[in-house]
Amino acid sequence: MNIAIVGTGYVGLVTGACFAEIGVDVTCVDVDPVKIDKLEQGEMPIYEPGLKEMVLRNKVAGRLHFTTRLEDCMEQVQVVFSAVGTPPDEDGSADLKYVLQVARTIGQHMTDYKLVVTKSTVPVGTARKVRDAIQEELDRRGVQVEFDVASNPEFLKEGSAIADFMSPDRVVVGVESNRARDLMTRLYKPFLIQNFRVIFMDIPSAEMTKYAANSMLATRISFMNDIANLCELVGADVNMVRSGIGSDTRIGRKFLYAGCGYGGSCFPKDVKALIKTAESQGYSMKVLKAVEEVNEQQKSILFRKLECALDGDLSGKTVALWGLAFKPETDDMREAPSLILIDKLHEAGCKIRVFDPEAMDECRRRVGDKVYYATDQYDAIYQADAMLLVTEWKAFRLPAWKVVKAAMRRPLVIDGRNIYDAEEIASLGFEYHCIGR
Repeated sequence: MNIAIVGTGYVGLVTGACFAEIGVDVTCVDVDPVKIDKLEQGEMPIYEPGLKEMVLRNKVAGRLHFTTRLEDCMEQVQVVFSAVGTPPDEDGSADLKYVLQVARTIGQHMTDYKLVVTKSTVPVGTARKVRDAIQEELDRRGVQVEFDVASNPEFLKEGSAIADFMSPDRVVVGVESNRARDLMTRLYKPFLIQNFRVIFMDIPSAEMTKYAANSMLATRISFMNDIANLCELVGADVNMVRSGIGSDTRIGRKFLYAGCGYGGSCFPKDVKALIKTAESQGYSMKVLKAVEEVNEQQKSILFRKLECALDGDLSGKTVALWGLAFKPETDDMREAPSLILIDKLHEAGCKIRVFDPEAMDECRRRVGDKVYYATDQYDAIYQADAMLLVTEWKAFRLPAWKVVKAAMRRPLVIDGRNIYDAEEIASLGFEYHCIGR
């Protein structure tokens, strides 16, 4: 089978590489010629474990191609996936201009049946707009060509996207015809030979499922952060609370970890978009508004703890940040708590030293010269008055504490992800603060 995937960002490139891995002939399309040239040379626009190797392997095998022109492959492909960005508009709603541009390009160049699949996260009703845009272009050309639209939202976790795609816990597909259902079955059957976990549904339900899933996960995070903050006030331990409630099978243990707030390309954007979708229908998502408010407050918690530990005297202090990406195993800093933290530290007159295993270049692009870019985690803490753990990379989990203490001016550690043992660190002479304990 031949398919095209428009958009070579996180979703599009992972999707294309994984389909090529199981034998599909894939053409990845992007309007950015620089990005396409780099991909042709084996340079990845994002960091994702295992992605570069998979892209290179399938490019050499002749199953993965890159181009800036969708029209050049329209005759060969049966399915076109749209995986372009849907950035939040000024009011928080999803901006669909790129999605509709893809639809119009398809309508301008298709000559035989195509299945057009929206992979991007889009509001309910987008498939109808995609259908209308394609049909308008066909009408303008004065031709009649059959096509179907479908919704196939992604549920990939950054840092484990390859494994998620190759062995998904479920695949959600919204379709309107048996022909579209059969094509999507053919595409996903190789991933799920032993246990076919494709959930077919109507298109609006598929579009809503993506937003509902991410909003539920964001809700769990904000709920636990709210509980953690209360735990500190009443003398409880959020880790024990998590263990107690997570053992309830109705609740489960996932996404119950307290920390310094969620970020990334999905949760913040999708929560905002679902709130705006509800408002457009005259309904208020009160729970999600609270989820968003709690998260924004939580992104400042490390700064507040630092202020308290230093009695408000931050000017001229050297502060080290371990971790910049919004989560481990990615270089993604979109909506990352580190960005809020850096801004607040800079405004307070701090000298900021940072290190992240993968996100240093991304930080340079976003932050510029506000911070010192350390060569490693130990360089970051040199003569620091405090070390703030922002991202729980594996490399940070078991540092050489004697080296850390010797390098720092003041042995103050503020753990934004609760990965360290409080008693152990205290026994080594550190002042230690964390979330919810």
